[in-house]
Order: sequence, then C-alpha cells, then structure tokens
Amino acid sequence: MNKNNPQNESLKNKIDWSTVIVPFALIAFLCVSFIVAPEQSSGIVAQIRFLLGDTLGLYYLIIGLGVFLLSIYLAFSKYGSIRLGRPDEKPKYSDFSWASMMFTAGLAADILFYSFCEWILYAGDPHLADLGSMQIWSSTYPLFHWGPIPWSFYLVLAVAFGFMIHVRGCHKQKYSEACRPILGDKVDKLPGKCIDLLALFALLAGTATTFALATPLMAQVFSNLLGIENSKWITIAILVVTCIVYTHALINGMKGISKLSASCMYLFFALLAYVLLAGGETKYILETGFAAIGNLAQNFISLSTFTDPLRETSFPQNWTIFYWAYWMVWCVASPFFIGTISRGRTVKQTILGGYIYSLGGTFLSFIILGNYGLGLHVSGKLDVMGLYAATGDLYTTIISIVETLPFAPMVLILLVAAMIAFYATSFDSIALVASAYTYKQLTGDEDPHTYVKMFWSIMLILLPIALTFSDNSMTNLQSVSIIAAFPIGLVIMLIIASFLKDAKQYLKS
Repeated sequence: MNKNNPQNESLKNKIDWSTVIVPFALIAFLCVSFIVAPEQSSGIVAQIRFLLGDTLGLYYLIIGLGVFLLSIYLAFSKYGSIRLGRPDEKPKYSDFSWASMMFTAGLAADILFYSFCEWILYAGDPHLADLGSMQIWSSTYPLFHWGPIPWSFYLVLAVAFGFMIHVRGCHKQKYSEACRPILGDKVDKLPGKCIDLLALFALLAGTATTFALATPLMAQVFSNLLGIENSKWITIAILVVTCIVYTHALINGMKGISKLSASCMYLFFALLAYVLLAGGETKYILETGFAAIGNLAQNFISLSTFTDPLRETSFPQNWTIFYWAYWMVWCVASPFFIGTISRGRTVKQTILGGYIYSLGGTFLSFIILGNYGLGLHVSGKLDVMGLYAATGDLYTTIISIVETLPFAPMVLILLVAAMIAFYATSFDSIALVASAYTYKQLTGDEDPHTYVKMFWSIMLILLPIALTFSDNSMTNLQSVSIIAAFPIGLVIMLIIASFLKDAKQYLKS
C-alpha cells in the first residue's frame, strides 16, 4: 500500500465505525445466545415473531398492497418523468446488463430454489382445498408470493435512493439520508443513527440466513454426484467458493459484477430451456403457467387482502406475511444497488422496466421448474407429494424431480453452478452497498476502497459459515430477520414520504 496516498492514509477517518461495530456485536450476541441457551432464546424469539406476524400481521399486508399501488401511481404520474441523473443523461447500462444485475441482486438464488418446491409446500394446505383445485392454486400462489408486491418494495425504494444519489447528489449512501427531507438535521443525530444501525442489523441478519435455504440442496447434490456422505464441510466449501467468486467480481468493480450477472442469466436460461424442452412436460407447463397468470390477475386484490380472521388455516400468517417481511428485510441492500445502476433512466422506466424484467425472470422460473414437478405428480410419473411426506426433506425431493430429466447429472451440475453464481451476484451487490454504507460520506460516482469491499465480502460469509454448526441458531436468526422487518417497514414508509416531498419540490423548481 502506498503510504503517501491520501486515500489510504485517511481511510480510517472516512469510515463510520459505529455502523460496523454495533450491528456485528448484536449479531454476535444473538449467535452466542442461540448456541448457549437455544431453548430459552427460541421461546423468546417465537413469542415476538407471533406477536408481530400473527397479532399485528395486517400491518405487513397493508404496507405490501400500499407500496405496490404507489409504484403504479409513481410510474404514470408527474413523478414518472423524473430522470435519475441529469435531465439529458442516457442510461449508464444496456437493458440486458441492467436487467441482469437487477434480477440477480435480489433473492435470485432463493427464487431458483423455491421454483422447484414451493408448490409442494402449498399443495397439501387446507386453504387450497377451501379454494378448490390444487392444480390451479398451487401454481398460482408462488407467482403471487414472488410477484408484483415483493418486487414493488425494491423498485419504489430504488427510485427513492436513485433520486437521492443521482439527482440530489447526496454524499451519504445511507437509509437515514433518504429520510432527510422529513427528518431534517435529526438525520445527523440519534434518530438517524438508530435508523442506520437498524438497517445494517437487518442486512446482516437477512444475508446470514438466506444461505439456509439453498446451500443444503447444493451440498446434497455434490454428495450424490461424488458418492460421498453429506456433511457440514461440503456446505462450508460451497460458501467459501461462493465468497471467492463474488469477492473477485467485486474487486473488479461494476464491470466485474456486470459480467458475473450476465453469466448468471445465461446459466439460468439454459436450465429453464432444458427443463422446458427436454422434460416431456412442455404442453402441461405452458398451459398451467398461462392459467396461473390469469388466475393471479383475476384474484390479485383478494389474495393481497386475505387475512383469515378466524384463523381457520392461518395461511396468510404462515406464508404471505412471512414473505412480505422477508423481502422487506432485504430492502436494506438491493434497492440501493438497483437505484445506483438505474442512472440515466426515468422513474417510469425504472419501475415499469423493473417489473417487466424482474417479473419475467421470476415467473419463467416458477412456471417452468415448478410446473415440471407438478406435472410429474398429477400425471403419476412421480409421486412427489408422497415422497415429500415420507422423507420430510425438500432437498431430496427436488433431486428426485431433477433425476427424472435426461442426463440428470449434467442438469444437477448446471443447477448448482447457477445457484452459486446467483448467490455470488446477490452478495457482491450487498457487499458493495454495505461498503458504501459504512463511509461517512461517499458520492454516487465514488467507489469504496478495495480493502473495505474485501472486509465486507469476508464478513458477510463468516456468519453463515459459523451458523452451519448450529441448526437452531440458523432457524432463530431467520426469525430475527423477520422481526427486524417490523421497524424496517416504518422506515420504508418514512423514506417514501421523504421522496415524494423532495421530488415534488424538484418538479416545481
């Protein structure tokens, strides 16, 4: 390192150390609590989660539907003409690069995982029996839970952050800074600090637990392919490889992230095309998917407002509220990244383009991969529900579905490669946002120091590695991330109100 370089000499002074140390101390405390006293910790977390998710669950549903309706209003109102940058500025990235980075910056690996198995989780639920056909509703609900409402969280906040960074030229890329039009100087005091600490805590909890969903599947695939016993060390090896991939991309800046995102999409579309064309269920997949989209369109409002007040099945509490909260936790990182790469696009282009590309990729994944497994089940080729009931293991069930395809080992390798790539692209965008977040000041054109990016790349992977040794801790920390969504929801509403106020003044001037 060049000691005479002012950038290197003043790096320590540029970092907002409280936003680094305090969230990690809280996460460490929780991990120790879950490991030392798992039963007591689980009980407390479960009670808080029940209060927020069941007793106050309507809060999440109102925010979800409200943010979606607001996104449509923003796109077609006077705000839609605002360009995220100079008035004459052109988009910084091509449509494909922009769409690839946006799709992979979120929960892309989770989308790929759940595409195979989400219909299984719904198929036996009493609520679907009340609605009617398992065939239509088990293919509709995945599109709803991963569709317009969760993506609206990302897109509305991306517009707010993009406006803050590219139009107002804000030198602080923080959650609190987006609240300045309403909070004013309080952003620089305790209220702003609390918002930033809450945001980073939610970010760390969410990113640490998202690996719990799919890394066991990848470990099981490697175990089957190599003929070795599955163990935590395989999972850790996958995490390390993922860390190496996204750290390399991150160090190379946005160019590296863009290339990795594009590679992800090629792997993703290759997998979808193979399952669609080689699986023997093409007609069923397309017809069921088409019907599911129509059913979602017809019932969107009723699905969005269903609360099950008598708790006959508690379906919205178990699923819909859970998903809205989970996406809200991830709103700390992904919208910042999407807002950053949307420079040069208007609010309308960002929102509508975001819906077209993100929902396009999401719906294709669930329609093709999900309906392939559903088609095997309803045709009697594979008793998927029976297999899941007998084993209780989603990972084994998914592998059994994939093994019905021609050249199954090749498909499994492609699946793992796509998931590792998706995780890498999600986490390089998160590490980039976290790096910028820990600076006291950083403009939208500045890039965080390489050492800072490397620090976050490593720290984001250490906690998931540690948690592989404690299943209870992983489950509990996931609950903590959902609980964190409750105050995050309040901050989201504050950010939206601040954006509307600031954007209105901008249009007047």
